Amino acid sequence: MSTREGSLEAPTRHPLDWKNPEFYDRDNLEAEMERVFDLCHGCRRCLSLCGSFPTLFDLIDATEDGEVEQVQKADYQAVVDQCYLCDVCYMTKCPYVPPHPWNLDFPHLMLRAKAVAFKEDKTTFRDKLLSSTDKLGHFAGIPIVTQAVNAVNQTGVARLVMEGALGVDKKAWIPEYAPKTFPQLAEKSTAFPVKDGSKTPGKVAIYATCYVNYNEPGIGQDLIKILQHNQIPYELIDKEACCGMPKLELGDLESVEENKNKNIPKLAKLAKEGYAILTPIPSCTLMFKQELPLMFPDDADVQLVKQAMWDPFEYLVARNSDGLLKTDYKTELGHVSYHVACHSRVQNVGQKTAEALKMIPGTEVNVVERCSGHSGTWGVKKEFHAMAMKIGKPVFKGMAENEPDYISSDCQLAGHHIAQGMEELGLPKSAMAHPLTLMAKAYGL
Repeated sequence: MSTREGSLEAPTRHPLDWKNPEFYDRDNLEAEMERVFDLCHGCRRCLSLCGSFPTLFDLIDATEDGEVEQVQKADYQAVVDQCYLCDVCYMTKCPYVPPHPWNLDFPHLMLRAKAVAFKEDKTTFRDKLLSSTDKLGHFAGIPIVTQAVNAVNQTGVARLVMEGALGVDKKAWIPEYAPKTFPQLAEKSTAFPVKDGSKTPGKVAIYATCYVNYNEPGIGQDLIKILQHNQIPYELIDKEACCGMPKLELGDLESVEENKNKNIPKLAKLAKEGYAILTPIPSCTLMFKQELPLMFPDDADVQLVKQAMWDPFEYLVARNSDGLLKTDYKTELGHVSYHVACHSRVQNVGQKTAEALKMIPGTEVNVVERCSGHSGTWGVKKEFHAMAMKIGKPVFKGMAENEPDYISSDCQLAGHHIAQGMEELGLPKSAMAHPLTLMAKAYGL
């Protein structure tokens, strides 16, 4: 096959060589960025995905000859800043990913650039703070602090101060902290007999994630209700640490390793004991399925956890294929507009959430498969919030089609972002609920 043609083979991913000193060499990095940017310039298939590609192409088009080599290296950072590591360009658009000989991995190149900037101490205090999701959650989880933080975050004056001091856009939706954490609310599993299927383990370990632990524990509660209803025994991961995705997006790879060292021994033990490990937030699932295995390809326990990690609806649909999922739904959901989060799309498991919702009688599902623009902390930052809303505008409009009863996304942050965008566009208002909440409701739980 000519190197001028796209690869027709399934994309593969090379391990991230992040412990090699050359990885952090800026001259080497910028040479690779120039090579990749030149290839992107000649293709431009990813123009509509995010802000990185329009930023890159504008820089090139503004040069005298329209060539990458004339772009100042210092301007490369503007391209990096627009990337929030959704991975969609790699998994769905780029014809030059491995095994193509051009070996183009745009997201991991952006990750490398972020890691170099972090190593050079060019990361802001704001970004370091926002990426410390578990530490913020622990602090805000103190009851009196929770009340104070939530009250302050609702005032216009406080949001102006946050915008000035931390660069958090005063218009961006930010989550409240729950008065009790998910582990404090979660009930112990009933001692159901373990019923393994040909495709699914019959017992589950729940890795709750920072967001479910500290912000919306009700999502975890709804997962438990679904498991209990289907007589699937479960365990909660004891004293879990953050999956590391916020630190990965920051380029703080050593902190990712620290969290990995806290989580993997516990998760690997459960994997060896035959548990399916479920995470209610797709970014955390992807971290254990893809990013950690690529960072630590020789760690047997990391690879074991990868095999045991499931998206909740991937598990529930497989459970249905085993004939072990109850279908005694009591409540119709009507019209549901469902957004496929980017970190769900790139897991390559198909639209399992939509498939599960479509099994519910009296339920129509409108699937919107495009980036919402939020991407964790990126969309709340003052310099990027307007771009986040612009990227999300086609999603906001698509989700409003036929005036749905519910809007929903596996990524709850994206769900809130979509609800905000729909409101700002003056679109008809719909109830927003996580897909696990909708499924629990359909069961009548």
